[in-house]
Amino acid sequence: MTQDELKTLVGQAALQYVQPGSIIGVGTGSTVNKFIDALASMRGSIAGAVSSSVASTQRLQALGIKVFEAAEVDELAVYIDGADEIDHAGCMIKGGGAALTREKIVAAQSRQFVCIADDSKLVETLGHFPVPVEVIPMATRRITRQFGALGGLAVVRMKDGMPLVTDNGQHIVDVTGLKIADPPGFESEVNQWPGVVTVGVFAFQKAQVCLLGGPGGVKTMRF
Repeated sequence: MTQDELKTLVGQAALQYVQPGSIIGVGTGSTVNKFIDALASMRGSIAGAVSSSVASTQRLQALGIKVFEAAEVDELAVYIDGADEIDHAGCMIKGGGAALTREKIVAAQSRQFVCIADDSKLVETLGHFPVPVEVIPMATRRITRQFGALGGLAVVRMKDGMPLVTDNGQHIVDVTGLKIADPPGFESEVNQWPGVVTVGVFAFQKAQVCLLGGPGGVKTMRF
């Protein structure tokens, strides 16, 4: 199966975690787009969704699914989102789509995080994929040096020849060269650096379930 077909498979499999009448959390990215497309078949039986990005909000609304602001909802039954990497404990690297801050907010608002991914995203140790970090622009240079002291290389993410601007009006630095053996410790440390909005390591808002698509179908991992 192609990677696109695997994304479709796990997107459809995630529907089993959607409770009728509920408001659900919806993430961002190409795999989540497959879930949103599948969710259209249930639009009449759910109350709506809270979205982690402008792009996902637009896709949900185009399919007739009501989108709530996070501040309108106390708690979400489930959050469905992808991952750039996930380890065997359910910790993830996220933010390839530049929505990591809002993804972490919606994940924290949800009783259960269900990760949907293809099996290429499962790793023994996080860090093969560049770690995205959303930063306040004035702090970028210093934060880049701090990652250098840890042995990493931090580069500002660009779009159309200019630094990419997130939905929150901030920049992203992508950090390579790190092996993250202690995801909670790493997340805690980087989150304390002045100017960091969010680091794309999800250890405190990790997945409880991962639907992993592979040649044999969808494998369910629980953490």
